[in-house]
Amino acid sequence: PTGYMENSISYSAIEDVQLLSWENAPKYCLQLTIPGGTVLLQAANSYLRDQWFHSLQWKKKIYKYKKVLSNPSRWEVVLKEIRTLVDMALTSPLQDDSIHQAPLEIVSKLLSENNNLTTQDHESIIVAIAPLLENNHPPPDLCEFFCKHCRERPRSMVVIEVFTPVVQRILKHNMDFGKCPRLRLFTQEYILALNELNAGMEVVKKFIQSMHGPTGQCPHPRVLPNLVAVCLAAIYSCYEEFINSRDNSPSLKEIRNGCQQQCDRKPNLPLRLLHTSPDLVSQEATLTESRLKPVIVTSNEIHVEVERNNTANQKMTANVGNDSEPNLIDCLMVSPTCSTMSIELSAQADRILGCYVEILKMLSDYDDWRPALASLLQPIPFPKEALAHEKFTKELKYVIQRFAEDPRQEVHSCLLSVRAGKDGWFQLYSPGGVACDDDGELFASMVHILMGSCYKTKKFLLSLAENKLGPCMLLALRGNQTMVEILCLMLEYNIIDNNDTQLQIISTLESTDVGKRMYEQLCDRQRELKELQRKGGPTRLTLPSKSTDADLARLLSSGSFGNLENLSLAFTNVTSACAEHLIKLPSLKQLNLWSTQFGDAGLRLLSEHLTMLQVLNLCETPVTDAGLLALSSMKSLCSLNMNSTKLSADTYEDLKAKLPNLKEVDVRYTEAW
Repeated sequence: PTGYMENSISYSAIEDVQLLSWENAPKYCLQLTIPGGTVLLQAANSYLRDQWFHSLQWKKKIYKYKKVLSNPSRWEVVLKEIRTLVDMALTSPLQDDSIHQAPLEIVSKLLSENNNLTTQDHESIIVAIAPLLENNHPPPDLCEFFCKHCRERPRSMVVIEVFTPVVQRILKHNMDFGKCPRLRLFTQEYILALNELNAGMEVVKKFIQSMHGPTGQCPHPRVLPNLVAVCLAAIYSCYEEFINSRDNSPSLKEIRNGCQQQCDRKPNLPLRLLHTSPDLVSQEATLTESRLKPVIVTSNEIHVEVERNNTANQKMTANVGNDSEPNLIDCLMVSPTCSTMSIELSAQADRILGCYVEILKMLSDYDDWRPALASLLQPIPFPKEALAHEKFTKELKYVIQRFAEDPRQEVHSCLLSVRAGKDGWFQLYSPGGVACDDDGELFASMVHILMGSCYKTKKFLLSLAENKLGPCMLLALRGNQTMVEILCLMLEYNIIDNNDTQLQIISTLESTDVGKRMYEQLCDRQRELKELQRKGGPTRLTLPSKSTDADLARLLSSGSFGNLENLSLAFTNVTSACAEHLIKLPSLKQLNLWSTQFGDAGLRLLSEHLTMLQVLNLCETPVTDAGLLALSSMKSLCSLNMNSTKLSADTYEDLKAKLPNLKEVDVRYTEAW
């Protein structure tokens, strides 16, 4: 018969496959020998014929090995068959993922169905299939087998010699652990096995270095996200017992205060702080209880656990006046303390936690990995039980410190929360936060770097004034220069509206030498500004071409510009650095920055302070959407030139919607044109 095959032929029925060709005729055929005869298959060309031939040979042998290895009798024979199977897969000319995956799945099924193998059998099988794992992920059942081997024999040479390249490939090429969670579990167990070696964390450190590579820039973009995913899963598993035992999911504050059950929860109580004598600043170290007068303060800034001792409560309640006004400075002399939940991890969980927190520390030491690591950790992906565990937050503090020390805004801005109303690392490690254990040293470091980056300066100061004014004043009393600068800026930018609070801030500044000096400088600047406004001065000013930031600063400090309304810096060499001088011009309504190097950072600062600006020319400046979006707060703008900038169409539409008085707009040579 000729033509198409009407009945299928099973692979197991094929006894032999041969190549056939004719010398004088372009016929390319395969001869299949089956019971009862032969079948000729004709292909269009030699390449297709050869593909058919090797595919049929592969299928025929795979069915043979499936049958042989499904009913093993002697393990020495099984091991020999596995080696032959691996050699066949490695030498096959076919290019397909299934060529290597099929043998791995056969071995995986074999191992899952035979749990009585000896350790030597385990290692022999692992060594036999190792060549197939160089370019392929192990299937799920095989991952389970590898995990078991890592747990039972972490010091085996197989872990180092065979598993290392497999794990390296997983970390470099895996795209989603959610689709293959056992790959993540295997990677986790492999790292724990490395930690069991004599050198311990040194071996783990060398492994992390090998994954990063010898250069300053890691060439594999998937390594860091995969390592972080493994770390997060491992740390979560340490607290799984506590997470599963939740009755009604208490909040972090309740966990921190030890209230795990609904019946233990207490109604919100007013904050009870200690009103001290005026000479407390100089005698803080020798202060005794006999000199303390208790008062009650309602505050959203500091949460202090009220003592449950009846005697103490009666003593404090007896001395409280119903209409007494608290002195904020005196109240803040008592550092808030929060009791933490008693979390005792098992020895195994404690070992896992120590290992993976150390890995996070190692990751934070690489400059090229730090931005992505900060971004991954910004939403605080740890369970609240971990954040209530003193050991964990103390160890993780190193990572947060590295973020705070990094000068790049993309890194240290990740210390802030991802959205309003949610705590970030800045809140957790600030005085009164659940993780603070250093009297505010890290908090001061974070404030310093966040302020230095001009990251929404006024908005950041407002947030500090609303939520962290107490800690800022307390640290300023102790002579912290960063906090002294913060308090001065709050006064200079009129962040504080309450007169009593302003007077308390002034008293805080005058209580230390550095504060007194900075406050005097602030007063001098304010007097100069008022004098300039009183004297008047020009209403229009144009700087010569090629003027610099220093030239502008020198000019503005040498004359009277309190009435300056129109300033042109067109075609000068000024940058965003001059913004700190421009925001001190109270009457400025028109600003021309045409063809300057004024960028996004300066634009954000202007948008926070020059709210009365009406005309702004940004033609041919390097501003982008990041800075232009900040202009939405300048409601008085009626003329805006963004010609030849990196303005996008979406940002332009957003600005038009948020600036109701905008009448003249130039967006030529932009995406919005």
